Amino acid sequence: MKKILSIIFATLFLAYIVFAAVMTHGDKEDKKCENMIVVIKDSTDRKFLTAQNITTMLRNAKLYPVGKNLSDINTQAIEEKIAESDLVSKVTAYKTPAGSIKIEISQKMPVLRVFSTRENYYVDDTGNTMPADYLYSTYLPVASGNIEKSFATTELYKFALFLQQNQFWNNQIEQIYVFPDKEVELIPRIGGHRIILGELEGFEEKLNKLQIFYEQAIPKVGWEKYEVINLKYKNQIVCTKK
Repeated sequence: MKKILSIIFATLFLAYIVFAAVMTHGDKEDKKCENMIVVIKDSTDRKFLTAQNITTMLRNAKLYPVGKNLSDINTQAIEEKIAESDLVSKVTAYKTPAGSIKIEISQKMPVLRVFSTRENYYVDDTGNTMPADYLYSTYLPVASGNIEKSFATTELYKFALFLQQNQFWNNQIEQIYVFPDKEVELIPRIGGHRIILGELEGFEEKLNKLQIFYEQAIPKVGWEKYEVINLKYKNQIVCTKK
């Protein structure tokens, strides 16, 4: 008899636990969302998006969650809507235990600012374009001239990514000018000279040679000695004095 009573008690207790969990979950899902928390990562120097931008975006799409039952809020739809923005790299939306909706957003990272003869835009670190009408406080090299978008997001993007990842050249190169034949000229931040790079093919080898030249020759003659440093010819550096 004791064994039977123990089994009955255990069964009733388990049923109570399941019932309580279901009821608690149901109460939570029926609760209204009273708050939306937007966290925009890396926003110190990437001032592209604000919490107000996200609020406006979701209101216009009728996805703003505040005031809705948690059970009626589709966090996947919220993520998909925000991800449509050209400024967003990654977005995650979820319900918190307190009953809020939290949205975490990573913004895209620009590596180049392009002023072409047709349009202006950023190129990000994945090789995609971003609109130019946003504030970005961190220094970026500026490319101008005859730049087709297909060139900016392929060859020029690879060059800009190299500059960003190389501390010396990231600090040195300020402007990039592209000619109609896609040959490139560089304007450094230090020194009153122009750098004729020529075609971008083999740019790493060309810049490595120039860095050695800077380290070995410039300390002897000074930064203001040359007007043009030409790297377009294979295995040589041709300098034109002022």
